[in-house]
Amino acid sequence: MKRFLTLALMLLTVSSFAAKRENIWPKGKMPDAQAHQIAAMTDESEAPGFKPDKHRSPYLEWYDAPASPNGGCMILISGGSYQCTCDVGLIKTWNETFTALGFQCVNFVYRTPRPEGLPIYQTAWEDGQRAVKLVRSQAAKRGFDPERIGVASMSAGSHLALLLACNSQTPAYEAVDALDQTPCHINWAIVDAPAYVTTDAETGTKAERQGYGKDVKLSEVFKFDEKTCPMSLHHGGNDPYSPNGSTLVYRELRKRGIPAELHLYANKKHGAFGLDRGIEFMRQMGFFGTLEPEVKLMDRFPSDEARASVVKQDIWPEGKTPCFQEHQCTPYLEWHFPKEKKTDAIQIIYSGGSYTGNNPDDFEVAPARRFLNEKGMTVVTVKYRTPRPEGLAKHTTAWQDLQRAIRIVRSQAKGYGLDSGKIGIMGSSAGGHLTMMGVTSSVHQSYLPIDDIDKLPCNVQWGIGIYPAYSLTDGAEKPNVQGGNYDDAVLVPEFSFDLNTCPMLLIHGDSDPWASMNSVKIWEKMRSMGVQCELHTLATRKHCFQRTASPGTGSYTWLDRIAEYLKL
Repeated sequence: MKRFLTLALMLLTVSSFAAKRENIWPKGKMPDAQAHQIAAMTDESEAPGFKPDKHRSPYLEWYDAPASPNGGCMILISGGSYQCTCDVGLIKTWNETFTALGFQCVNFVYRTPRPEGLPIYQTAWEDGQRAVKLVRSQAAKRGFDPERIGVASMSAGSHLALLLACNSQTPAYEAVDALDQTPCHINWAIVDAPAYVTTDAETGTKAERQGYGKDVKLSEVFKFDEKTCPMSLHHGGNDPYSPNGSTLVYRELRKRGIPAELHLYANKKHGAFGLDRGIEFMRQMGFFGTLEPEVKLMDRFPSDEARASVVKQDIWPEGKTPCFQEHQCTPYLEWHFPKEKKTDAIQIIYSGGSYTGNNPDDFEVAPARRFLNEKGMTVVTVKYRTPRPEGLAKHTTAWQDLQRAIRIVRSQAKGYGLDSGKIGIMGSSAGGHLTMMGVTSSVHQSYLPIDDIDKLPCNVQWGIGIYPAYSLTDGAEKPNVQGGNYDDAVLVPEFSFDLNTCPMLLIHGDSDPWASMNSVKIWEKMRSMGVQCELHTLATRKHCFQRTASPGTGSYTWLDRIAEYLKL
């Protein structure tokens, strides 16, 4: 009987919080009240019989408490150009997803349309700071930690989320009661497609110059104060509300040592993408609690069960190796054929090693090879010449080997029932730098032709760069001195970015001393050329992020990004 009463009390408590609306401002105390503004989601405001005068006050809508609370709270913020709050379906998805993960969820509905005579965001920002204070004040009552409050947002709502994340120490309004003594900082943010972030869009338009131009910068409205929180930024590469806004926010977070992730999606327009990536970010940051123990990547992919056969061959005919040096290893390639071929595409993979060594059977190659063989893809691994050549640039002989390997693969593809026009390359660290050479400089001849194979082109159709090193001038020979975060760190001159430059997938640890800005600035350059790439950075992760990783984090699922990119 006692157990039944306890359960009944719990259910009563949960139901009392179900979809309960709570006005943000005390009556008569709302700052900058304007007669044309309302606070309502569009499913309500566009319904027959809607009465605007009954919907003037911004509010919180508290959803059902989670069945298994984890002590956190998610504030959900719709977009709508600051003209409305329209992301009804997205709010529903977020609520269902985060509630199932143990978070108390609350929908925050702010005033729209845009205020007159004020910045487009002003009244929403006022409502937002007050909303966070109100949420924080109810933490004990609703069973979550006041220092475990995050937001998920979209578009104009993401512009507002950035204001809440970066400007909590700047009051948006004068205090109206005792609640305004409560702090209004948040603890993390998942920011989808933030609008109006660059100066060519900050007045409330699409990015006039796509976020590019020497005079186009990050809007100065964002203060990045001492309470600025970790973020996961998500943006489509073809979004007219420029994804460069997200790359610029990411750079500012890096300058301040604030953990962050940046997820950029090739050819995607305005929209919310990669919710699973945001959840992985939260898990990596510990917002779900203690991480599971890390697992070795090689232990997860220990065997070649999915491989049917292997064919090994030298890259150069005897006596024909260009720039031959006695101290370097003999280069070779290996074809790894899957038991069940499901694609006629070919992935070439090689490791890093500072151009002082490279191992095609170590953790940077073997697991990816086995993973792709399981997916039915043929993989070619390459052992290129190391250590570094004497009297030449560090990458010269490796680049020669790569160009020759691509030509060999192209020349033999048809004989293996594969497509010579579907070849990609992938490398990590120094191998990532080598990948950039293959992707951007295939028209640039690295050696004199020696036979008919060298009449074939050595361009590829895609590249996969895993924490590419040596890509910016502040880290051309060693870890990036300033993290690549400043304008004077530019892409190294050996990357030609010729007319055969192909799309890429880039994955990089946010805390890598061979900085993630290597990948970000590659992505920015590619986009400026009209080449759409995909990019993922991983919060708190360093060089070789994948060697060991905790389940449920981006460093654990990184191979899935490759399969998705290759549409396997």
